[in-house]
Amino acid sequence: MLLSAAIAGFMAGAGLIIAIGAQNAFVLRQGLLQRHVGLVVATCTLGDISLILCGIAGIGAVVQRWPILLDGFRFGGAAFLLWYGLLAARRAWIGGDALNTGAGEAERGWKATLAACLAFTFLNPHVYLDTMILLGSLSTRYPGATRWAFALGACLASLVWFCALGFGARLLQPLFRKPVAWRVLDGVVAIFMLSLCVLLLVRPLH
Repeated sequence: MLLSAAIAGFMAGAGLIIAIGAQNAFVLRQGLLQRHVGLVVATCTLGDISLILCGIAGIGAVVQRWPILLDGFRFGGAAFLLWYGLLAARRAWIGGDALNTGAGEAERGWKATLAACLAFTFLNPHVYLDTMILLGSLSTRYPGATRWAFALGACLASLVWFCALGFGARLLQPLFRKPVAWRVLDGVVAIFMLSLCVLLLVRPLH
């Protein structure tokens, strides 16, 4: 029972985390640049784990009862995505020197990287819907210790995914030695971030 619950938690967590999102795009970019990768991976993983455990513990019900909390994250997240999307659009338009593209942004130091990582993690209202409410609701199917086995599986999925994305990005570095590859990536990121910004503004969260 414990093993099957853990596997179910892993599959559910992976299904939610692996979906393309602003946070994943940020982790991928930092992995390609090979700057502060450990910090980014640790921050994203610990952030997800904390939210998953809160959801399993039942705190997700508080978020459901007070939707104004999600509205605050909704508009704050939209503003952040607008800012980051415009930066990506600027990089795509100007271009740069292969793996040095965006270096000025990335070299601002670990504090700036940590701040951006925390924003991508906690200003996204969908992360609360996915980790705290959805996973929290799914965990109620498992009684007693099996509920925490489910939580362990979901947390492990987060750890495996962010480690693979952050540290595995170096395998794509040969492709990104060409400036045009960075411009394409930044263009896609810009479109994605700005689209998410619009969706957050026009579509209420439920």
